[in-house]
Amino acid sequence: MNDTVKKATRESYGEALASLGEKYDFLVLDADLAGATKTSTFKKAFPDRHIDCGIAESNMTGIAAGIATTGKTVFISSFAMFAAGRNFEQVRNSIGYPHLNVKIGATHAGITVGEDGATHQCLEDIALMRTIPGMKVIVPADDIEAKACVEAAINYEGPVYMRFGRAAVPVIYDENYVFDMDKAVVVREGKDITIAACGVCVASAMEAAEKLAADGIDAEVINFHTIKPLDKDTLIASASKTGRVFTVEEHSVIGGLGGAVCEVLSEENPVKVTKIGVNDVFGQSGPAKELMKFYGLDGEGVYNKIKESL
Repeated sequence: MNDTVKKATRESYGEALASLGEKYDFLVLDADLAGATKTSTFKKAFPDRHIDCGIAESNMTGIAAGIATTGKTVFISSFAMFAAGRNFEQVRNSIGYPHLNVKIGATHAGITVGEDGATHQCLEDIALMRTIPGMKVIVPADDIEAKACVEAAINYEGPVYMRFGRAAVPVIYDENYVFDMDKAVVVREGKDITIAACGVCVASAMEAAEKLAADGIDAEVINFHTIKPLDKDTLIASASKTGRVFTVEEHSVIGGLGGAVCEVLSEENPVKVTKIGVNDVFGQSGPAKELMKFYGLDGEGVYNKIKESL
């Protein structure tokens, strides 16, 4: 992991759309937030394939569904609060139910939206989207993975929800990284505990693991970039080896990665699981870095919570 190189995954999303525009035939729809979601990058390169639907996310979803029925691949983009929250019925009934080829690029997810505050800090979107039958749910950890997941989504036949962030995060992987939508990545091997993380919290988990190592605790860190379907084999193998699992996510502890992990392990390999995330409260306004620290989701906070639990 290169802590000195940081980039927001929403930037990566916009760049990926633009760079893949020549290779694939798809359209991009936005809801008057092209500058913020970075689909403006695609708009500049392919103005005839970008549609601004205005501040009408549900209508945008219906338009995308209609276009998808003609055989086209369509991306829709907005803040996670609107793309998943305001949009839930339309995503469920117009995209999920007919299993259409619509990809949802949800930006500004989680508390790292920062100063926009609780109304825009969507901490429930993973829980909402993974309840929709057939919906893939992906939470990339860095710039490289974010770009790779966009291409993987294009090549997947069916709906995909991709969760991107506003704040710059450390780049973990290099250009040789190969993204497998259905396979989690062990980013650090260990034998004492398993730390399952996603998104911005993969970097936090890796930092916490290094601190734990100084205390003689060997942590295995796994990046579960795809939350649905969860890579059961990698999870069960690690849990069987360590016997103790911690989940870390920039999301509510209800229904997100922690919930998915508990669902698998309770049936397949019961071990103790501690969920680290936002504990059934709303977010608040503040700088992203300070909010991560306040909610104990930075490296130091994750380390302290694991030590306390152990």
